[in-house]
Amino acid sequence: YLQGLAPTGRRSMKSLLKTAATIISFEGKLEEMPWNIIEYQHLASIRNSLQEQGKSANTINLTLSALRGVMKSCFNLGLISADQLMLLNDIKRVRGKRLPSGRSLTNQEIKKLYRVCIQDKSAAGKRDYAIIALMLATGIRRSEVINITVADYNTRSGQLNIQHGKGNKQRTTYLNTESRKIVKQWINTRGQREGALFNPITKSGSIQNRQLSSQAIYEIVRQRAEQAQIEPCRPHDLRRTFVTQLLEAGIDINTARQLAGHTDIQTTARYDLRDEKDQRKAIKKT
Repeated sequence: YLQGLAPTGRRSMKSLLKTAATIISFEGKLEEMPWNIIEYQHLASIRNSLQEQGKSANTINLTLSALRGVMKSCFNLGLISADQLMLLNDIKRVRGKRLPSGRSLTNQEIKKLYRVCIQDKSAAGKRDYAIIALMLATGIRRSEVINITVADYNTRSGQLNIQHGKGNKQRTTYLNTESRKIVKQWINTRGQREGALFNPITKSGSIQNRQLSSQAIYEIVRQRAEQAQIEPCRPHDLRRTFVTQLLEAGIDINTARQLAGHTDIQTTARYDLRDEKDQRKAIKKT
């Protein structure tokens, strides 16, 4: 089941499965758990326990989804019967409405983020400026950022080919004029050698010829937001900002979906944080 998921999804689902295994008193390695003996009452116990712990409806339902995925794999391997699988699939989801996840940055916050990068005259400053500008201009995921190579980006046209999108899907996007200038500054610093576009930099300022990790992108955005003295910001908030700004500019939601690389338009709708921004503006006027 886990091998069939993307690396990022694999980590989160494995964590949820570990929590579920603990609830039903399994203390061994996750891979050694006898999943084929799981029955309806075990899933009901996990669901109820998570509710008592105050977990959100989304977390509980994701856990149940992970468990169903494992049990379907058990069925495909001939470890459980069709009747057992049907019973397990009959466990009810938890209802509940969640507040929007993450946030959309204001134009003032974006300027502050850019400013702290510009003030850092080191190679890291130019790199971080380019990463943040690129993510805000295209809405690409941090997992996509780390896989961009020099060959994927056309400096003249601003065309960027995403070779390793979510679900192993490829797509093409374009940088605007401002972000192209910022990325060009980084490329001039980095050099034209082949390999990952964004690289780790040593404390001495040496640019290493390998790609950044997904966690490194997270830390770059978090630290720059802290330096800029804005509210905490995560890489996916830059993606939410991208979608929200598209919709604010009057771009139809289906085009926004395509630009963001979403399969389902409902996913794009969850990134629409225009109401939140309007509420924040209204509070500031009171």
